[in-house]
Amino acid sequence: MNLHRPNSNEALQTKNRSRSVAPQSGICSRCVDGCKGNCDLFNATFRSRELLYPSPFGDVTAGADKDYPVDYSHLNIMGYALGAEGVEADPDHATFPAVNTETAFGAGDNKVKMKIPMFTGALGSTEIARKNWEHFAIGAAITGISLVCGENVCGIDPKLKFKKNGQVAEAPDMRRRVEEYRRYHQGYGDILVQMNVEDTRLGVAEYVIDKLGVETIELKWGQGAKCIGGEIKVHTLERALELQSRGYIVTPDPSNKAVQAAFKDGAIKEFERHSRLGFVDQEGFMKEVERLRKLGAKRVTLKTGAYPMRELAMAIRWSSDAGIDLLTIDGAPGGTGMSPWRMMAEWGVPAIYLHSMAYELCDRLDYKGAWVPDIAFAGGFSAEDHIFKALALGAPYCKAVCMGRALMIPGMVGKNIERWLKGEDGGLPSTVSKYGSTKQEIFVCYEDLKAKFGKEVDNFPLGAVGIYSAGEKLRVGLQQLMAGARKWRVDLMSRADLASLTEECAMITGIPYIMDAYREEALRIIDAV
Repeated sequence: MNLHRPNSNEALQTKNRSRSVAPQSGICSRCVDGCKGNCDLFNATFRSRELLYPSPFGDVTAGADKDYPVDYSHLNIMGYALGAEGVEADPDHATFPAVNTETAFGAGDNKVKMKIPMFTGALGSTEIARKNWEHFAIGAAITGISLVCGENVCGIDPKLKFKKNGQVAEAPDMRRRVEEYRRYHQGYGDILVQMNVEDTRLGVAEYVIDKLGVETIELKWGQGAKCIGGEIKVHTLERALELQSRGYIVTPDPSNKAVQAAFKDGAIKEFERHSRLGFVDQEGFMKEVERLRKLGAKRVTLKTGAYPMRELAMAIRWSSDAGIDLLTIDGAPGGTGMSPWRMMAEWGVPAIYLHSMAYELCDRLDYKGAWVPDIAFAGGFSAEDHIFKALALGAPYCKAVCMGRALMIPGMVGKNIERWLKGEDGGLPSTVSKYGSTKQEIFVCYEDLKAKFGKEVDNFPLGAVGIYSAGEKLRVGLQQLMAGARKWRVDLMSRADLASLTEECAMITGIPYIMDAYREEALRIIDAV
């Protein structure tokens, strides 16, 4: 069985001519001389490296569609008829709307509360993040969840101003991003600013802490979507040279005369800006955490990617030793608009495997009497059952899940509804107009927000209303699942609330096979004298 066929995919806008395809190579079983396309190899023949990335770059989010042997769908949630935890066990008190979905993370007294145990993935220097930022930021703020401002935001800002030492003096886009989130912040959630190699060199932490009052800095070791640094594409030679002068890797080399000639001819239409690979060691990590705290960061978090168990153990143990406030563990395949497509599909430890490793290592650390940092799981989550399963699989260490595309999509849909209401792009499609022709009719949560924010709701971008609406679906859906499991608080969820549907899943996760779950209790009932 082939788990992910190469050489054609909607993400690359490519397809095979033949109905019969060699499973491993993805090449048509009968490749004809004279074929007019449109597989990966056909396009790579003349567009070369452009076929590495989903397209149109900057306008899409893309998630790898490899079908792993085991994933979170191999777990089922247990529901009970007996008892209730966190509430009086009677029908008048133990209602699902009474379930408290709030969570918190942090190592000390400066904990961050969130209304729903989820937060956004890192929305950094990608064009799709930049142009939709107000929708994402305000949406996260009014939903009561945290927002991660990703890497390289300062470094690519066209209006970036430098100090004499080459570090950031003023970054208007970063300032805008922080202020947009805080504009409607209600005391739940926080904005985390992420740091990579270039951000550290540019003094981004110094700038956001001192000038913008940012309280939480996230160090980055990697992500689930790729095993290299972040990249964006730029479309002018001048912009490519500017980013190269700021210390970024830019390919093809814009200072090369042959490349400049190819750009002038129109063959090269874009350049890629890449971040450098980061390298970690324990002493350097501990020093960097301490440095950030001395700069004034109230919280320091860490995000690590889909690395093997050795790096995972390093992340967990070093986070414990450093007193990290939150460790986000991002499994493959992840989803992003800018990762190399085949890398996104074929590298790394898949989410459920990685998260099962994380639980094992956290539990071992806990057994040894060491402090275990708060954990967040990430990697392909989009629904309320995903939130439940991740929290239960990682209980009691996992406090929240990180979502990428699932929280971006409502922001983009809401933004587009706002455009369509103005008559742009042909007006409202039938998928939306069947619910009404005004924002009040279309958005079921609009009046709820109006009750909370008054007339100010009219100033909300509709992408923010979209994120709030999707968040309410996730929150209420989670309440229902938790009530079914008789758990009225997030911290009461446990691994016993899950069962594995396959023996292979049971072997990977340590969650009992469904035919064995509660078997001993059942037999005691049957055998009772």
